[in-house]
Formats: sequence, C-alpha cells, structure tokens
Amino acid sequence: MFEKLQESIEASLKTLKGQGKISDINVAATAKEVRRALVEADVSYKVAKEFTDKVKDQAIGKGILTAVSPSQMFVKIMNDSLTELMGGSQQEINISGTPPIILIAGLQGSGKTTFIHKLAFYLKNKKKYRPLMVAADVYRPAAMEQLKALGEKINVPVFVEMENKNPLDIAQKAVQYAKTNNYNIIIVDTAGRLAVDEAMMNEISQLKNELKPSETLFVVDSMTGQDAVNTAKAFNDKINFDGVVLTKMDGDTRGGAALSIRYVVDKPIKFISQGEKEDSLDIFYPDRMANRILGMGDIVSLVEKAQEVYDEKKARELSKKIAKSQFDFNDFLDQLGQIRKMGNMKDLMKMIPGMGNAMKDVDIDEKQFVKIEAIIQSMTPKERANPDLLDMKRKMRIAKGSGNSIEKVNAFIKQFDQMKKMMKQMQNFTPGRR
Repeated sequence: MFEKLQESIEASLKTLKGQGKISDINVAATAKEVRRALVEADVSYKVAKEFTDKVKDQAIGKGILTAVSPSQMFVKIMNDSLTELMGGSQQEINISGTPPIILIAGLQGSGKTTFIHKLAFYLKNKKKYRPLMVAADVYRPAAMEQLKALGEKINVPVFVEMENKNPLDIAQKAVQYAKTNNYNIIIVDTAGRLAVDEAMMNEISQLKNELKPSETLFVVDSMTGQDAVNTAKAFNDKINFDGVVLTKMDGDTRGGAALSIRYVVDKPIKFISQGEKEDSLDIFYPDRMANRILGMGDIVSLVEKAQEVYDEKKARELSKKIAKSQFDFNDFLDQLGQIRKMGNMKDLMKMIPGMGNAMKDVDIDEKQFVKIEAIIQSMTPKERANPDLLDMKRKMRIAKGSGNSIEKVNAFIKQFDQMKKMMKQMQNFTPGRR
C-alpha cells in the first residue's frame, strides 16, 4: 500500500537533504518533485497542485528549530498537510436508530459484498452487536448466494428472498424480521453497477429515503484511481452518502484515490479493506496513513493489532517460564499463532518506523510458518514439553512425520535453542529486575 508513492516522495525530499536552511529555491524544487510524485500516484493535478502550493507557502520562511534539518521540517509540514487533506481526524460510523441501518452502495466488482461481511464481522466481534445482513441486490443471484455463504462463514444471518424482485420490500421485511428476532443492527446490500446507471441510482435513492439509514457508505475500488474519485462524486451528488470505504488497498494501487476522494466529495474515508479474510478491515486514520505515506511507520496500529491477540494472563505465565528456562515448543507454537493472527508479516514489519524501505525487497515466505508448525505438531506431547529429549532417532521420526528433511528439523531446533537463550538474557536485563 502506497509503496510507489512513498518511494517517489522520499526521492523528492532528497532535494532538501544536506541543505543548511529552507529557501525559496530548494523548497520550490522539492514541492515540484512532490507534485510530480502525487500526479504519478493518480492524484488529480488540481489536488496535487493546491496541496503542494500550500506546503510550499508554509515551508518558506519557517525558522529552523534546534536540531531540526530542512528536510525534517518539510516532512513535518507535509505530514500535517497530508493528514488534513485526508480528513484531519478519524470518524466513526454513525450507529443510531431502532435498529440502526447501514446502507451500502458501490459499483459491481468494487468489493462491496466482501466488505459487508467484514463489516458484520467487525460489528459482531469488536462492537458486540447482533448484526443482520440483507441481500437486496435482486439483479444478480450470485450476489445473494455469495452473501449467504459469507454469512455462514462468520455465523451472521442473512435475510434473503430469492424470488422477490423488489429491493425496498425485501429491506422493509428485513427490518421487521430484525425487530422480531432481536438483531440490533442491519446492513443492507444494494445492486451493484458496472457504471453509473440512472435507473439503479434512483433505486438506491429510494431505498435511502424510505429506510432512513443512520449511515450510508460508498464502497470504491482504490485500484481504479481517478475513476474511483469520479464515481464517488456521481454517487454523492445523487444519494449524499456519509462516508467512503476504500477496498483492494493490498493491490497494486498508487494511492491517488485515498488522497483525492476526501478533497473532491468532502466526505470522510471511514474504512480501508485489504484481502478477503473477514478480519482484514481497518478503521481509516488520516494521521496514521500520512505517516505510512511518508515512510514514518504506524506503530500505533501495530500495537493495537498486538493488543487484539494479546492474552495478559498467558503473557505473565510465559514470562515466569522464560525466567526459569522452561520455555518449550508448546509456548513457541502458541506465540507463533498469536503473531500470525495479527496479519501479513511483511505488512506488520512496515509499520515499524524506518522499516518501510528495508522491507521493500525482502520476501517473507509465510509458508515457512506452516513448516515450523508441522515440525512441532509431529512431536509427542512429552517432546514438546521437554525439548532436551530430542535425540537423533526422535528427530528422524519428526522429519518424516512433518515432511521435512532432517537438516531442516535440526536447523529449527538450533534456532529454537538460540532464541530460548536470548529470551532468558533479555529477562535478566529487564529494568527493575535483580
């Protein structure tokens, strides 16, 4: 996400590195390069020019603070301006009404149905609601079937009437069904469009007028660049939606949609969606996104992801075991599982400040985790709890059982031993320990 834009902006900022002070000349040159990088990232020229003109005006004449280089000062101004461009502060979805209704709109192929099931998962597991999804796309039977399948996957019910061709009637019946069966939030899917179509736009406008949703979200494929911005404007002119969802942010997107949409439609981006998994939905934070674009990492999001899978009681128990040199393969397997729940390892590493460029050409093979799990799972319960039991005969059996060579099993056990010693040393050097 934003890799190309990040690289281009970093190259642009080299103009200021080594300069003794901010001047009209070096700021103008840097601003020009940044503008070029934004346009290449599919930000409209008008937005890019107004943005860089504003940054340039703020930078020229700025007094240099002690120990702050011109490039650092310019990055600070860029960061503040990018944050403002993308909305300034994070905005929650509005959940009000009895029950609250969230209406979802978007073009066909934008990832709308996938987003709906992610939103249902988010509301159920993180907000503790009892959601009901409503299949109101009556023109594409596959959309109804897809939503039903996704609902079963996350154990969230879907209200569907396959023979009913009236989306408003389906939605109104769903509201009554939700009230009767104590579902306290409703998410309504609507007909997808291959392009902006007047008849279907009128249909969703009617749905909004009759249902009076607390929140109307427009789902847009971020990979379509400026087309996404133009489509968002057309929808907003018709239905006046409340917020935007950017999907496919894990694809080869240049980031222009995220930087332009707020400016053009004056509506906040509320979620960003990556991948197909139900838990791959993130709240949009303009300040954190600005940090990522400028290669400054996103340590806050990284900590939040860790806290979601972090078990405090287990962590205390693990600390005691490490102190007593009792860390075993069961503990390792448990820790590995928690790390994998946090998401893609390469993406997680990029959230650490300064690691963005370092990870650019690094290929982390997630399949290696599966191989390690297979090795541990091929051990007996006694062997997992007592790593010292592993002699050559046992290792041969484990290698055969896990589908690995004896060399790979030996290499893993050696790495485990080294890690165990290092963890023990870190415990001994923890501040406050005696």
